Amino acid sequence: MRSRIYRTCLTLMLGVLGLTTGASAAERPHIVLVMADDQGWGETSYNGHPILKTPNLDAMAESGLRFDRFYASAPVCSPTRASVLTGRTNNRTGVESHGFALRLQEKTLPQALAKAGYRCGHFGKWHLNGLRGPGVPILKSDDHNPGEFGFHEWLSVTNFFDRDPILSRKGKFEEHKGDSSEIVVDEALKFIEAEAKQGKPTFTVIWFGTPHSPFRAAEDDMNEFAELDQQSKNHYGELVALDRSVGTLRAKLRELEIADNTLFWYCSDNGGLPKITPETVGGLRGFKGSLYEGGLRVPGIIEWPVQIKAGRTTDYSAGVVDIFPTIAELLELDESSMLRPQDGLSLAPLIRNELPEGTMRDKPLVFNCFGESAIISKNLKLLQLGRGKSAKKQRYEVYDLSTDGNETKNIYSRNDNAALRDMMLKFQKSLAQSIAGQDYPESKVREGEPEPRFWTDVEAYRVYFDDWRDRPEYASRLKDK
Repeated sequence: MRSRIYRTCLTLMLGVLGLTTGASAAERPHIVLVMADDQGWGETSYNGHPILKTPNLDAMAESGLRFDRFYASAPVCSPTRASVLTGRTNNRTGVESHGFALRLQEKTLPQALAKAGYRCGHFGKWHLNGLRGPGVPILKSDDHNPGEFGFHEWLSVTNFFDRDPILSRKGKFEEHKGDSSEIVVDEALKFIEAEAKQGKPTFTVIWFGTPHSPFRAAEDDMNEFAELDQQSKNHYGELVALDRSVGTLRAKLRELEIADNTLFWYCSDNGGLPKITPETVGGLRGFKGSLYEGGLRVPGIIEWPVQIKAGRTTDYSAGVVDIFPTIAELLELDESSMLRPQDGLSLAPLIRNELPEGTMRDKPLVFNCFGESAIISKNLKLLQLGRGKSAKKQRYEVYDLSTDGNETKNIYSRNDNAALRDMMLKFQKSLAQSIAGQDYPESKVREGEPEPRFWTDVEAYRVYFDDWRDRPEYASRLKDK
């Protein structure tokens, strides 16, 4: 009798903590993070694109919470990916720009979720292992592969990838046929289905290679863009396939009867590309590579039927740095799961619709890339620009995003904006400490972190050069090798 009472009490305790029992596992949401590669803020039909139709992203936005001011953490790809996994602005993590490696000392979201009983999978573009150049399958011996950061399963490539890609399944190279977005969604769904049937909650990261150049769309996906130049036609054709893959994902989650309790978060890794017609950023200033809104503001949607009432739209400023803190609060993850300082904040109150209408973000959004900085506090955005120049030539600009979202009128005043400038200086000082490794228990960066380099300079890839030389994605890179 005493033993039975003990077992009953233990089961109840563990159930409350969410650590075991079928019921508690079933209540935990599946989590799916999907990110496009170079999709601009204007490249959805719900944001008024004049030609491109995105019915599945539109349906997702109508079903969930749509952000009109959602931000990547940098205007290029690797830094944003580092922030998704850590909740920290990119330079804190060692990812200064594209092709930099995420430090192994960082604490990541998949590591935290794995400890909480989740099965974690990564599918698609990785770009956190220090390799540059068109995406190649990740070596099993790569000491910065997705598995080193908490993913149990991975089918991944170093960088951008296109039609008929070669991907790496935990180090085993596989050739696939078809559109890259559809391939990784299909593979991710196999993972989700297998784990869900075992009653296990899943954390699934799908990072597309679309619509990053080079642009290679299927003929049928370009039918609506016949009047465009070849580059633009292929670019938008890739987005047609991407949108279709989102529809496939949503439909399969419903078929598996887990859609209602799946937290599905969609965004892009940086702003849109120049030299595409019609333009990609919805009238915003700047493109990929710029700290103006066109380089940072991206589509952002959360769909989670059991928690989010359909059809909500918000102009609350948020970004990818908020993903880890939000999930940590929703799942009551231990405080120690995140490395400090955190630059993001939890959006759980916004998701639960607990914030009064018109509430603005208390914590500023901060950005640092290419030697330039930006900070968004309430509706004001301060930029410190002048990359590669001396401090004397750097300049400040301020824009009121509530009235001037396209950043046309610089209202900077040294006296009026002193508080904003002090906020930025405080951030930069904290950032310098992180770059030096002060956030880690060792108070320094461990030796051995790889410097950015092209995969063509990695000896272990040399054996594949002859086989890959005629592939369209590698031909120019291997021309003289």
